[in-house]
Amino acid sequence: MRNPAVILSTHNIGLGLIRTLGRCGVPIIAVYYQKQDMGYLSRYVQERVPAPHPEHSEEDFIRLLVDLAARHGRCVLFPADDATLVAVSKNRSRLAEHHIVACAEWTTVRQLIDKKHTYRLAESIGIPAPRTITPRDIDDAEEYAASARYPCLVKPCESHRYFEIFRRKLVKVANANELLAAYRQASDAGMEVMLQEYIPGTDADGVNYNSYCCDGTTVAEFTARKVRMSPPEFGVPAVVVSRHIPEVQDLGRRLLQSLGYTGYSCTEFRRDPRDGIYKLMEINPRHNRSLMLAVTCSVNFPLMEYTHLVDGRVPSPAEYRDGIYWIDAAKDLAAGRQYRARDEFSWVEYVRPYLKPHVFATFDVRDPVPFLKRSTDILRMACRAAVRSARPRSTHEQVLPGANT
Repeated sequence: MRNPAVILSTHNIGLGLIRTLGRCGVPIIAVYYQKQDMGYLSRYVQERVPAPHPEHSEEDFIRLLVDLAARHGRCVLFPADDATLVAVSKNRSRLAEHHIVACAEWTTVRQLIDKKHTYRLAESIGIPAPRTITPRDIDDAEEYAASARYPCLVKPCESHRYFEIFRRKLVKVANANELLAAYRQASDAGMEVMLQEYIPGTDADGVNYNSYCCDGTTVAEFTARKVRMSPPEFGVPAVVVSRHIPEVQDLGRRLLQSLGYTGYSCTEFRRDPRDGIYKLMEINPRHNRSLMLAVTCSVNFPLMEYTHLVDGRVPSPAEYRDGIYWIDAAKDLAAGRQYRARDEFSWVEYVRPYLKPHVFATFDVRDPVPFLKRSTDILRMACRAAVRSARPRSTHEQVLPGANT
């Protein structure tokens, strides 16, 4: 019997891993800790395991994974979000006594989860990146605010923790008052932030460099361009298209080589229209939301990683087609009104990805239940939001400038 794959967190990323590996005959165990997850309902899942929060209850979460070995033997653990990635990488040595762990050591993951370390790495090897400072205190923030070019960004060092609290990825600020308000809000919540240069342009200036490495050597790679985000500009990917983008390949290889990296990663760049240079945004040391795009294009990173870890087979490069789309329809439709207000797309341009070869993030006629679960959850949240908006707003409620940017 093949080693089971244990998918840790089962939202978009986890669902992609479940479907990809499940269709290849790998037994799937789904470990989930969020009620909005839907991947654990996939037809490919053989066992569903509710779990405590991997960061709020880290020891209980790790003990649950250790206990799985008693029932299933040596499994392959796939972290499918940042919270599970942090918990597993911190406890990698302990877990490796019982399982095969599909993530890097904490010393490496920490450099990439905490973005201030990522930007320092980029600077040390000459990789272009936005100008960024990490203020030590309010005095540093005030000094930066007095001389900054606006707009600029107040961006968390650890984005997943910041998002859990504020339900946004960052704040775009237009002046010193907004910058200091955003800094104080994050600081009061115990969040460390960076103050970063704003790179203008459109969502299509963002690109992904997806790769699999062995000891810093890239053995397979795939590039894609973002088409739309939800919400626009600073949201999560809603539409992504496969594109060969050779300009970022060398940059991505150099970054991962400097880390001696082994495994899958997604390195994000953004083209600066002011100078035409691609600049580093972040490195994700785990599978990304649009992983099914590469799989659909015949670059099966999850299976590469599984066979490399289980059988020791080093992956080989794979050819892929341009012009295949990955679509998160729920996110894309949610952002549609904002895009039309910004007049960035005509209706013909907006629907084009749906008429071209594509793969959906959630909908799949062969595996419909996760889509139905997600659709029900979205409808429920929309009803609750409508009820809240109908209530009179308290005079005590305050909105941070730039918070919804």
